[in-house]
Amino acid sequence: MQDQTTPGAPSTRFAHPQSGAALRAHYANAVLPIWRGPGFNAALRLPFEAVGPDDHAPLPPKRYRAMACARQLFVFADAGDLDHAATLFDSLQHYFHDTRNGGWFYSVDANGAPLERQKDLYTHAFVVFACAHYARKSGSARAFAVLDETAKLIEARFPNAGDVLNAVVAEDFAATLEGPLQNPLMHLTEAWLAAREATGDAAYDARLATLAESIARTFVHEQTGCIAELPIGAANNRLEPGHQFEWYFLVNGSSHAAFKAVALDERLERAFDFAQKHGIEAETGGVFAALDETGRVIDGTQRIWAQTEYLRALATRGDALGEQIDRYAARFLHARGWVECRSADGSISRADMPSTTPYHLATAHASLPA
Repeated sequence: MQDQTTPGAPSTRFAHPQSGAALRAHYANAVLPIWRGPGFNAALRLPFEAVGPDDHAPLPPKRYRAMACARQLFVFADAGDLDHAATLFDSLQHYFHDTRNGGWFYSVDANGAPLERQKDLYTHAFVVFACAHYARKSGSARAFAVLDETAKLIEARFPNAGDVLNAVVAEDFAATLEGPLQNPLMHLTEAWLAAREATGDAAYDARLATLAESIARTFVHEQTGCIAELPIGAANNRLEPGHQFEWYFLVNGSSHAAFKAVALDERLERAFDFAQKHGIEAETGGVFAALDETGRVIDGTQRIWAQTEYLRALATRGDALGEQIDRYAARFLHARGWVECRSADGSISRADMPSTTPYHLATAHASLPA
């Protein structure tokens, strides 16, 4: 497969020695400054949704998402820039908190007024995750309070049947708009782990145990060990290699007893092998977007987040990383930032850079050895 580009796509390559330190340096010097500068709307005090790959000019804003603000809060708390993190924490509460019904709006419009008012689990999980990291780094009592309030709201307002949680509910939580999905539950797992570390509260162990059991019961494809995108038995289900690698890090990297109790750790060893065998392009090392349950590629798109999760999973297993770091950097990083998405033929299908992606870069690069 040739490495093609589209007109106007970034062409300056990032120098990429085979080391995690080089990736972290690129992140600190080329990525983070975008989101302190041109990627940040100083008037609204919110990150733009995306910027251009060459000049970093923000794309015309149509909305600002709570999840994007929360991810940026994590990014700057993790980087130790607590001043900018404090601004993002204030903006998260100011724009997105629903003071009438509780919880968090999905998005606001270009002027900062509530736009998409539904309550989705993915957003709420990232509020917990970001507040956990910010609270741990800053000691903010308000961040600890928001963390606790949001965790309790999730338990109270998102249940479906039994203990599995809905993906999307109405603004007032009175109706289910979308039933359980894998991806929000994976990020809630990540959020509960972060909250347990930040607070030391054993309640999060119980929450993890409940969540792990519902994942094992509802989403595990037993033949491969993979965690499917939809509940097992749903029409048009699929297995995403990137999510198997992400789950592998969360479950096997944390070694939490909740996962061992339902054998998720053992299943994800098989899932890793399946995803690596069928979901990686041999020539480039690129991670495909989706497979069917036999391992056939049904979506050959390669998104940067899936590449970063593969690196993180390799590091968690203790596998050799040098060649994969090199291939990842050659295809997905450049001197002005990164390539968000390549199509199945290798061409750049999305060159602009979303504000949500630095979260993936930060979490993956932190796991890599020097």
